[in-house]
Amino acid sequence: MDNSRTKAPCLESIDCGSSHSLALIRTLEGNIVVSWGRGEDGQLGHGDAEERLTPHAIFHLINKRVSSIHCGAEYSVAVSKEDAKVYSWRWGDFGRLGHADGKDVFLPTPIQALSGVAVRSVSCGDTHTLVTTQQGRLYAFGRNQNGQLGDGTTNDCLEPKQISALEDLDVCLIACGAEHSMCCTTDGQVFSWGWGRYGNIGDGGKVDRHTPAKVIGLEGIKVSQIACGWRHSLAVDDKGSLFSWGWSKYGQLGHGDTK
Repeated sequence: MDNSRTKAPCLESIDCGSSHSLALIRTLEGNIVVSWGRGEDGQLGHGDAEERLTPHAIFHLINKRVSSIHCGAEYSVAVSKEDAKVYSWRWGDFGRLGHADGKDVFLPTPIQALSGVAVRSVSCGDTHTLVTTQQGRLYAFGRNQNGQLGDGTTNDCLEPKQISALEDLDVCLIACGAEHSMCCTTDGQVFSWGWGRYGNIGDGGKVDRHTPAKVIGLEGIKVSQIACGWRHSLAVDDKGSLFSWGWSKYGQLGHGDTK
């Protein structure tokens, strides 16, 4: 018997903001995005500012062939690789939504500057967003008071801007902290930039970096995974070894101390 038409929906991916959650569910009729949690800031994408105590489908993303979902602190992003579109919604101040006007948006809205762009991955911070393409180009937008966009300035950016310092490299992985950013290239090099007070940039100093700086201590190592906390950073190499740096007040680096 053919059971293909009776296959149950499958949870594809999940993500969390500061107080809201998104999930991507695969069904026979197409992918569905659901959201729940705090809705006061419109981050749930239902067109209102109400909280949801259980998962609710975001109707504006039905039939949009969403392939990935991403949460910032109080905003959300969804990607349709098949349609080459990126949607974002809620708080638009500092340009974190990429819509070129800084306005708040309560429903998923396409980022026009990325329309037709083959997106590889997205990462959301507190108030800034990174996007890398299938061609390895890196784009950034949003708040930039500590240089977390990596464009050499501290000016906020209202729409996606390619980061020229990395244009000759193939960027495949990206991660956002609260006010710092990190990326990894296909050959395993790791770069970081933005707020550096606690050494979370990993360049040996404790100052902000407005352009990408190569992380010290990973020379000769091929990194395969990266992650950023609010004030600390992690990397895993292709042999499974874990590296950490930055703020360790609560032992979040895993070194057995709080130094």
